[in-house]
Amino acid sequence: MNTNTDNANNTEVNAAYETSKFALGVGITMAALVGIWGVASLVSALSSDGPLNLVKSYFTAVTGL
Repeated sequence: MNTNTDNANNTEVNAAYETSKFALGVGITMAALVGIWGVASLVSALSSDGPLNLVKSYFTAVTGL
């Protein structure tokens, strides 16, 4: 007795969705790295110059006085 079977499986991939998901993940990762870098820079400035001198320097940079 012979039995014919068909074992073909079709998998459809939505390429636009996968690409968008990847790009969003890369964007979130880069934003997190920039945020971490900013916090590290702020902590470094606070530890080297002190908070009052940092505020004074910030206002001097913004106003130009």
